[in-house]
Amino acid sequence: MSCHAVPLGRLFGLLLMTLCAATPALGQGNWPTRPVKLILPYAPGGATDFIGRPWADKLQQAFGQPFVIDNRGGASGAIGTEAAARSAPDGYTFLLTPGATLTVLPLLRKVNYDPVKDFAPVADVGDLVCGFVILPSLGINSIKELVEYAKKNPGKLAYGSAGLGTYSHMRIEMLKLKAGIDILHVPYRGSADALNDLLSNQVQLMNEINVIPHVKAGKLKLLDINYATRHPDFPDVPTLTEAGYPDTDVAIQFTLQAPAAVPKEIINTLNKKILEIAATPDMIQRMREINVVVPLQTPEQVAAIQAKETAANRKLIEVAKISMD
Repeated sequence: MSCHAVPLGRLFGLLLMTLCAATPALGQGNWPTRPVKLILPYAPGGATDFIGRPWADKLQQAFGQPFVIDNRGGASGAIGTEAAARSAPDGYTFLLTPGATLTVLPLLRKVNYDPVKDFAPVADVGDLVCGFVILPSLGINSIKELVEYAKKNPGKLAYGSAGLGTYSHMRIEMLKLKAGIDILHVPYRGSADALNDLLSNQVQLMNEINVIPHVKAGKLKLLDINYATRHPDFPDVPTLTEAGYPDTDVAIQFTLQAPAAVPKEIINTLNKKILEIAATPDMIQRMREINVVVPLQTPEQVAAIQAKETAANRKLIEVAKISMD
């Protein structure tokens, strides 16, 4: 049959179908063609910001499009996380968050997003390597001494966290449970606010990466490292396990998440680039400077870790009777 035998309307329809089918693939293949937004669900100056900004710089260099930081703090991370969940699944809005907004907060309060159904993990972008710090004026030099002091002075020490339902909150609750001690938890809108009050002795304890420069300056005392290995800059400071409290770590993992319907091709492209960047000496050094390591993980591995963390956090919340009150 010659082409003249095909009705013009049918030929136009076939061409239109072909173009429509090809357009998404073409768009995804060229992604990104415009600026990409990274929603950070906490205020500037905290760990999320410290991790997010180097990644925004590196991804902009890699893809030739701006990766724009959008800090949306409030409600222990729920406001920014919900905004990301409700954003268009076109590959131009992502959530960069600590795991607590997905694996802790939904267990403690009603949130307007489903941490599993509304998001697709992209990559791990950093795990915190930090520990409990205290004001030197108290004369406490180890976790053992901290526990002894807390037992003799129940409720006298105050601990500042980045907010209710955050991983820094969970870290003190886990230590309190395992050691059988009473320490007052004081939640803030972010770790930057908590640090200000720590340095002015409104609270005496913290566990976040933004305290490390003050440890190096001698203003704070580092008691342990809440990680599987010691901190390279503090080789004499033991891990929490080495200090006598195994199974007490609460890992703080930061991930990049996409709205659930973002095409898998975009997620895979972004994951591959993140793994390439994370393995470069420059990025390893930049992350080390903010006390972070970046495990090289596939989206599937990130999802599996989230599921495991959710189960562990649910158990801790039940046993320790943690609430948002």
